[in-house]
Formats: sequence, structure tokens, C-alpha cells
Amino acid sequence: MNIKTIGILGSGQLGRMIAIAAAEMGVRAHIFAPDAIGSPAAEVAHSATEADYTDEAALKAFAASIDCVTSEFENVPAAAMRLLAEYFPASPGAEALHIAQNRLREKDLAKSLGIQTPAYSAIRSAGDLAAALQKLEGKAILKTTELGYDGKGQIRVSAEDSDAEALWAALKTPEAILEGFVDFTAEVSFLVWRDRDGKMGVFPPAQNLHKNGILAKSTAPAPDISANAIEAGNRAVCAIAEAVDLHGILAMEAFVTAEDTLIFNEIAPRPHNSFHWTIEGCVTSQFRQLVRIIAGFGAGDTSAKGEYVMENLLGEDLHRLESLYADGTKSVHLYGKTEARDGRKMGHVTYPGR
Repeated sequence: MNIKTIGILGSGQLGRMIAIAAAEMGVRAHIFAPDAIGSPAAEVAHSATEADYTDEAALKAFAASIDCVTSEFENVPAAAMRLLAEYFPASPGAEALHIAQNRLREKDLAKSLGIQTPAYSAIRSAGDLAAALQKLEGKAILKTTELGYDGKGQIRVSAEDSDAEALWAALKTPEAILEGFVDFTAEVSFLVWRDRDGKMGVFPPAQNLHKNGILAKSTAPAPDISANAIEAGNRAVCAIAEAVDLHGILAMEAFVTAEDTLIFNEIAPRPHNSFHWTIEGCVTSQFRQLVRIIAGFGAGDTSAKGEYVMENLLGEDLHRLESLYADGTKSVHLYGKTEARDGRKMGHVTYPGR
């Protein structure tokens, strides 16, 4: 039997769950990251290489040990992915990473595809920010264009009470994006898969609740989202997958307004927190689907088995573990992190919905 090995760039919980899905399918996982040894992903993987993403010699040795490669996060240096793509198809693909690494490029792509976005402006100086604030009515959100997650790298602002010079100095970035505030009634995420031949499909969407900028709960299939908004979201995420020549899976977060209008927020060309429920709730989970696609096994059935709820477990939630384990209807997943902090994702729990 020829045992395949997938390479995973990144060492966190997403890499861990990809590696677990791979192992369940008889596929080995090899982790590559600057902090690989002792990491959550390496704990469950077949092998691990600890090296910087700019280390070409280490990347070439890594490539020689694997059959395909993917990334658990979008901020892998593009040069590393381009080098690995010389050996085999790399997931999610260079263009998908390039777009997802910058919020301005994301918004520009969505707009070019006819997907509705919030009003936004590129900010590269305090003067740019002052001018953009004058154009906006009411509240807005100032974000770094790169990095930033779970509400980090963002400042809520308004034209009336904002000091452009002070705000720009506080953000400490050479480039930012100012987005008009969206008055939404619901948050929803969509997930598309696409193989190397261009065949693609979608998972049932998830309706999300955030607290303090961090995802708290996802319910799927999205119970309070109209068929019209779901159709618009699936159409949009598939258009994005085509545009970036996706090889793998890609999530899109969006808002739904009181008028039932879908507004684009951002994308992530990798497994997504709001689709962890698919481990129990879909015939093929997001992690298994990614492994199936990059290993060349062919896509699986992504239909839902019923309604499921996923709740994140943060550092401050770990006191709930005993009661969660005692409840036979709940599936607890911990990420192998040794240090618990408030606001840090330590695991999640999934259970059947209503």
C-alpha cells in the first residue's frame, strides 16, 4: 500500500485537525513551521520540521518528503508557497493566498465580481484617513490591511469624534482600510471546495455570533438566513473560488442586512472556525474534504446530517469541561495548547441543534 504524506504549513489547531482527518484516512501529515516541535499540530502528526518559512533548503527537504501541500493559515510567505508549487499542486494556490493576505485586495476582488461590499477607502497616511472620514457618514472601522484576526488590528471610529493623526499613529501600519459600518441583522459564513480540475461545491452555510470580536457560536445549516441570501452567498463564494483558481477550500464571511442584502466581509482560503461543526455535522467534514482534494481522492458528500451548533471554548471557559464531558450529546475537541489565557481559543464543542 502506497501511503501518502501531506505537508501542512503551520502548527496550530487547524493544522492539528487536518492531521487528525488525514490519519483517519490512512494519510500521514508532516508539519512545517518555525515553532513546529511540541506544537498542537505536531502532537498528532507523523513528522514535523521546525524551520523558518524563508529557509529554502529546509523547504526543499520538506518537499522531498511529501506528496502534496496545504497551509493552515493565509499569511504564509508567498515565496514559500511558490517554491513548493514547483514540485506539486499547492493548496490553496498562490493567487488565493495573495488575495487573502490583504483586506484591500479582498474587497477589490469582491467588488470586481459584482459582490456587494461595505463602502471602503485605502488609507496610507493620516491625510488619507482624514479625507476618508469626511466622506463617511456615521461609524466606520479602521483595519490593518494585513494580519489581524479575532478583532485584532481594528479600531471603531466615527467622523465626529476621530482624530486622524492620533488614530493613524495608534494603528502602527503603513497601509490600512477604512470600512463603512454595516448595520446587519445576522452574520453568516459560506464554504466552497474546488479540486484541481475545477470541479466545486459548497457546504451548508453557518450563522455566526461573535463576542468581543471572537467567534462564540455557529449554527448550521444557517437557521435564520433566507434562501435568497444563501443563494447569493453561495454564488459569491463560488465566483471567488473561480477567480483565484482555488485548489482546496475557501470560506467567505458576510453580513445580512434588514433588507436581506448580503454584504461581503472577508475570505480565508483554508478550514474555518465557523465550520468546525462539520466534523460531526456533515457526511464529509471540511478537514476531510481538504485532505481528499489535495491527496487526489476525489471530493466527498458535504451535505449536513441535521442542525448542529458549535461553540468555541476560550481560556476562560475551561471550567465548563467537566460538565461538557458529562453530557453525552456534546463532542468536545481540545487543541493541545499548554497555556490557557482569556480570549485564547483552546477548543470547541459541537452538539445537535433544535
